[in-house]
Amino acid sequence: MDNITKKYELAKEIYQDHGIDIDEAIEKANSIPISMNCWQGDDVIGFDGADTLTGGIQTTGNYPGRARNADELKKDMELALSLIPGKVKVNLHASYAEKTDPKKDRDAYTIEDFSKWVEWANKNDVGLDFNPTFFSHPKMDGDFSLASFDEETRKFWIEHGKRCREIGAEFAKRTGKPCAINFWMPDGYKDICVDTLKRREVMIDSLDQIFSADIESENVFCALESKLFGLGVESYTVCNHEFALNYAHTRDILYTLDAGHFHPTETISSKLTAIMPFFDKIMLHVSRGVRWDSDHIVTWDDELQDIMNEIIWNNLEERVFIGLDYFDASINRIAAWVIGVRNSRKALLNACLTPIKEMREAEYNGNYGKRLALYESGKELPFGLVWDYYCAFQNKPLGSDWLSDIEEYEAEVLNRRD
Repeated sequence: MDNITKKYELAKEIYQDHGIDIDEAIEKANSIPISMNCWQGDDVIGFDGADTLTGGIQTTGNYPGRARNADELKKDMELALSLIPGKVKVNLHASYAEKTDPKKDRDAYTIEDFSKWVEWANKNDVGLDFNPTFFSHPKMDGDFSLASFDEETRKFWIEHGKRCREIGAEFAKRTGKPCAINFWMPDGYKDICVDTLKRREVMIDSLDQIFSADIESENVFCALESKLFGLGVESYTVCNHEFALNYAHTRDILYTLDAGHFHPTETISSKLTAIMPFFDKIMLHVSRGVRWDSDHIVTWDDELQDIMNEIIWNNLEERVFIGLDYFDASINRIAAWVIGVRNSRKALLNACLTPIKEMREAEYNGNYGKRLALYESGKELPFGLVWDYYCAFQNKPLGSDWLSDIEEYEAEVLNRRD
């Protein structure tokens, strides 16, 4: 620790030369919640009866040790949380219900079907975010849920949406922490669609019924997520970017930007401040698409850093819910959590340590050469020394030292699962 402190003091002097207070940056980055997606731990299967994935979702890989029930998933997440610095929440899908009645279906879920999750969250001092699960269910009308032309099918999913709002409100009450509820539906056509309007009119009516319900929602924030396409719905997506953005804006709910839900040449970092002037808050699903919405584990790449830069540099940390969304079954699933969340925290801290005041002063003065020079020289600042100190101060492993804990857990626990 003495050596780490010495390096930290050296870094502190260097950053001070650029007008940056490291202690202030650490405190800020540490306090921003990152919502860890529960579905990485069991390949998005859930525990309410589904045995296959449908609705434009696919998980690849067969690494041993997948969580088979809620108790195993919670135990796996506890290990991950012990290795991650900073404020963390857990993001649940409705399909992870621990049902009080095996016959109960998604249109009838209540907080009682998630009471054990609330107890676990309070024990581990984490908040809970939530998602209705509009996929992997026999009540889907082919590839349609809220945009189905079948009234009984549509009614089922409308009721599911209402129940999820009620459950999210209870999450906020019982944990004392904000709950963001994200609505994403896979509805769409695989091939050419000749009526692109009708399904969207039906979707609007369904969503209006869900969001007009009188549900106590203090400290609860509902969001609508868009998508370019999904597996099996490549040609037409009902809830695409323009639809979701306009619906959210006109209904005074949040809009969700997912890093994998746009054309490969688009980035959500470039969209963030174009949207924020028109919304009080928005939600992010931070992912990594490789050529398509492949939900790869979040790495510390340029786009992740750009996303966090936009949040921090524009003082948006109180207005943006940061959630992670990826699932990789080809590696140790706990390692996937730790890598993704630590990288996200790392990018947040790095954004807090950027000499943004110097760069903006140059920009406002029209000195774009200086702006670029400062931007590039900022990459040379000794961020790694600060990150090591931060992790040590949080009593979390440095570098990849956390791997030994996971390897031991894999040998003693994961490899014994069928």
